[in-house]
Amino acid sequence: GGGEKIERWGSQILQRPDPQAIWARDKDCKAWNRPNAIYHRSNAGGGKWEIRRLPEQWAIHYGDLTFQLKPMSFKHTGLFPEQAANWDWFTPIIKASGRRIRLLNLFAYTGGASVAAAKAGAFVCHVDASKGMVARAKQNALLSGVPSDGIRYIVDDCLAFVEREIRRGNKYDA
Repeated sequence: GGGEKIERWGSQILQRPDPQAIWARDKDCKAWNRPNAIYHRSNAGGGKWEIRRLPEQWAIHYGDLTFQLKPMSFKHTGLFPEQAANWDWFTPIIKASGRRIRLLNLFAYTGGASVAAAKAGAFVCHVDASKGMVARAKQNALLSGVPSDGIRYIVDDCLAFVEREIRRGNKYDA
């Protein structure tokens, strides 16, 4: 509340700005008193983490998936947990398909959806313009035990990649 959110990532408590948290802050929530790190937004744009007691990076688990997190300079941690609902939705569909689903994940970031889909048995083409984010996606896939032939990683502009895929006649199921 109050324009901020407090969240627990495994054993780590983070406090970050959130313009959608328009209600009053819960005064009974003790987590506000002991965050491991606080992200302070700058008036000039961007911001900075105030690290109190936080490892440089740490792993969290969601079912049989493992993700490496760390505070990034632009307020993110490397994962969008609200996307887990999508992973839970498509995982049984992929598993029940009776064949290897071909999935195109654009703006794929650190690979949450790519890892979940590949772990379910899909072949994923993971595309992101950031070399660093693609490297993190590879790490998350390795930590989660995704087979080496489960994900094809592409560092490219998503629109340019899709235009080439159309010209090549490549198609995806999802």
